[in-house]
Parts: sequence; C-alpha cells; structure tokens
Amino acid sequence: MHDPQEAFVEEIEEGVGRIMADIGYSGEWVLEVPPEGMGFRALPCFPLASALKKAPGEIASDIAGRYSGDMTISETAGPYVNFSIGGTALGRKTLECLEGMGPRYGSLPSTGMSILLEHTSANPNGPLHVGRTRNPIIGDTMARILRFAGDDVTTEYYVNDVGKQVAILVWGTDNAPSDLPPAETDKADHVRVRAYQWANSRMEDDPAVASEIESLIDGVEAGDAGTISHFAGIVKPVLDGMLQSLARLNITYDSFINESQFIVNGDVVDVVNGLKKSPIAAEEDGAWFLDMEGLVHGRSTKFVFARSSGTSLYTTRDIAYHKDKLARAEALIDILGEDHKLQATQLGHALGELGEERRPEVVFYSFVSLPEGKMSTRKGVVVYMDDLIDEAVELAREEVESRRPDIDETKKAEIAEAVGVGAIRYNMIRVQSEKKIVFKWEEALNFDGDSAPFAQYAFARASSIIAKGGKDVSWKVFEPDNEEARFLEVISRFPSVVRDCAETRRPYRMAGYVHDVAVAFNQFYRDCKVIGSDREEERLVLVKAARTVLGNGLDLLGIPHPDQI
Repeated sequence: MHDPQEAFVEEIEEGVGRIMADIGYSGEWVLEVPPEGMGFRALPCFPLASALKKAPGEIASDIAGRYSGDMTISETAGPYVNFSIGGTALGRKTLECLEGMGPRYGSLPSTGMSILLEHTSANPNGPLHVGRTRNPIIGDTMARILRFAGDDVTTEYYVNDVGKQVAILVWGTDNAPSDLPPAETDKADHVRVRAYQWANSRMEDDPAVASEIESLIDGVEAGDAGTISHFAGIVKPVLDGMLQSLARLNITYDSFINESQFIVNGDVVDVVNGLKKSPIAAEEDGAWFLDMEGLVHGRSTKFVFARSSGTSLYTTRDIAYHKDKLARAEALIDILGEDHKLQATQLGHALGELGEERRPEVVFYSFVSLPEGKMSTRKGVVVYMDDLIDEAVELAREEVESRRPDIDETKKAEIAEAVGVGAIRYNMIRVQSEKKIVFKWEEALNFDGDSAPFAQYAFARASSIIAKGGKDVSWKVFEPDNEEARFLEVISRFPSVVRDCAETRRPYRMAGYVHDVAVAFNQFYRDCKVIGSDREEERLVLVKAARTVLGNGLDLLGIPHPDQI
C-alpha cells in the first residue's frame, strides 16, 4: 500500500457514485480537499443544481442522508457534503503504510512513462545570472518529483554550441586584448564572459567585426568540422563553469546534446525541406517562413525557418532537436521563461506541419529580481548566480555562528552551505512558477518562517530526538491517541501531494506541504512529550515518521538536510 488515504477516497467515490445513479444524475462531479477542520473530502453540489432542478443545499442534504460507509461518515455543510474519517482510522492506516514503505514512504508505483525533461539550456557565453535561476531549480525539482511519482525521467541540457551568441564569444576569445578588466574569480565562465562583452561592444560599433562574426556562423552552418571543433573548444570551459555553479545547487543532468549535431547530421536540412512543403509555407526575398496568421498572436505571424542566405535559425535547429526528442521519449517537458511563449507556440505548429502529432509540454516561469542594494558582491547590470550563492552562504554562516558557537569550523561551514543553498532553492520554488519573485534575504533565511531553514531545523530536531531516544526506532503500528492522529493526518497526505505535484506540474505545492509538516511536527513536539513519556516508544515512531517525510520532501526540493543545524 503506497497511499494511506487511498482506501478512504475509494469508499467515498464508490458511495457517492451509487447515490448519483440512484438520484438520476449522470453529469460530472468532483471531490475536493476542504479547508482544515472541514473534514477529509467535500462534494460541492452547485454543479448538480441545474440538472436536478433543486437548490444545492437541498441536494447536499439528500446525498448526506443516503450516504453510508464503513470507514467514513458524511454531514451537510450548506451546499457541500463533507466526509470525515471516524476515530483514528486514518492514523492507523498511515502507520501501516509507513511500516510497509519505510524510507520510500511517499513514492508511487512505476507508471512506465518515459519523460524527457529539458531545462536550463542557457547560452554558454558567460555565467548564469540570477534572473534565470528559477529555470534549473524548477526543472530539477520537477524531475525529482516525477521520478518519485513513478515516471522514468531523463533530464537534458541542450547545449547551444553554435549560433550568433556563441560566435560572438568565439570571436572575442580569439581577438580580445590582454588588458581586459580582470575577472572577480578564476572560474572559466567569469573569465571568458569578459571577451564576450568586449566583442559584443565591438560588433555594435564596427561593421567589419559584425561581418567576421557572420563568417564564423556561415562556417558552422556549412558543417565545417574545423570551425565546429574550434567553437566546442571555447564553449566547453564556459559550460563547465556554469555546471559547477549548478552542481553547488544540487543540480545535475543525465544527458547533454549539442545544437551543432543537427547541422552536421543533416536533420536541419530535412526540417527546412519538410517545412517548405507545408501549405502555409511561403518565400519572401529568398527567405522561407510559415504564415501562422490566425494560429499565433504576437509581434509577427511569420515564422522564418530559413534565411535568404540559406542558413538556418536557432528556431529551425530547435525543431530538429524536438523531433529527435520525440523519438526518444513518450512525453517531453520544456522549462521556459515567460518570454518564450510565442516561440513555443510557433514550435508546436511547426512540428504539426512536419506531421508530428505530439507536442512538448511547456512549464513557463516568471523571472527573479533583487531589491536594490541587497547585493553587494557585484556592481553592474547583472548579478550572477555564483554571487547569489556566495551571499546566501555568507549570511547563513553568520546565523550559524550565532546559533551554534559550540561546533567546529568545518561543521559550521557545512551547515552554512546547506542552509544557504536550501534557502535559494526553497525561495525560488515555493512561489507559483507563473508569478514573479523578488528575492529577499530576510524571507529566504528566516528560521521561523516559510523557508528552507525552518524545515531543515525541524528535520534536525527530529534527528536529535531519535538520537536521544537511544534506540533503533522500528516501525510499529499502534492505536494513536487524538493528538497523535492529528499529526498523522498531515503525514498521510504525502503520497497524494507527490501525485498532485507530478500530475499538475506544480512543484511549488511540495514546498508548501513540507512547511505544513514542519509546522505540524513542531506543534506535536510542543504538545506531546516524547522522551520519558509513558508513550515514548510510540511517539518515537511518530518522530521517525516526521523525519522520513521531511527528509524525503526536502530531497524532492533538492535541499540538503543535515542532522544538526
């Protein structure tokens, strides 16, 4: 048994289904999770009123009067039927599930679904910056949750190793003077971005430079092995530096694929030739485009896929890449900034014109900003991800110094890194993807608020209590008292939350749930004595349950959870 709530939900669904048949209703109905204190599930009766020609409250009373269940009971609350679980049945069922699943509690059976999830894929022309930090965090968190929910997930980084932005980097690296301003760090991405910035400025001021950069692009488009190899040699150190930053946030990838591959193997040519056959394809001044009038809404309905020079565009190569991905997985998920909505829509229509029936599923996110004056590590237009991480760890170290002066310096550094990284990841994921974030340190590093440190501290407290218990706590099924049953009700939600986050692609809900568990555990610990109580053994089991769920939940969020903070 994976989900302790499943049997209760099934009983309610079967009971309500029978009642709907009895009262002659064949339309749709849905069970909702009601606000806390309003029961286990609720049936809103508004949708039934028109078909049954009765007031919603009257329908609710009728359904409640007809309902009978062995494990659940019903009552009317205005236009709702609220279903509750009698006694401590859910608590006991949760303990049974914990006993059976152990450290894998919350995970779901294999779905057999293969998913290719692409995220980050930033141009390797310099360090990652704060504004795009949500992309890898959302992508990595989503992959972790989907795997825990039973999907077979591959995370992939699409390396833009060709194209104009990389050509600017290559030209700048080849031609930059030796007296460029020094980089603040010796990481390759920070070192080489200076050449990119210098070249970008030169290109804008000097048409000859722009022409040389275009010649580099032409060489790549022609599939020249020497040019492509030269590009790769300059891109790799920059990408390595970016990946070092991401690894510090616990983000890694299963596979990498180069954009140049689709030029070399001929896939881009196949895409161009295929799109030219589309009934909505047209030519203008030698350039080819799809006329998407009525299909897309944006600054232009012309989707150009081949320049007049015969060279392809990034979007053309992206189509070739997505055709390749569709051949490798049953479902695709792309994590994209909100500024890519038009491009994503155009891509979907272009794939359709090539005969592809499936489309990538896109999770869009809004960007991150910082309040003025909050970042002191850099001055300039952009704040890099490395700066954000360093600042987070430095501030976390100050907090650790004040809270734990008794531990050695190595341990302080480990805890500070865990808290700093956790603060960034949690604060980026806890807000719905579509909403903008203003990153504030006082929120991210608040040990008493909706934050990673709050949940990490709850995990550390649970670890400490178990250690003080002085025994290897084994799972034990027992009849919980009322306070214990209330705490177990929160624990029982974990598999359902995993399923919901996976199905809706909304990882922010996992952050909210982890916070709920931390709050519930703190309340339980405050109200129920554990060590030295007459129910010490049973309550140590509940502390172990809290530690398991907090640990698994933090793992799904990619957040470290040391045993002491």
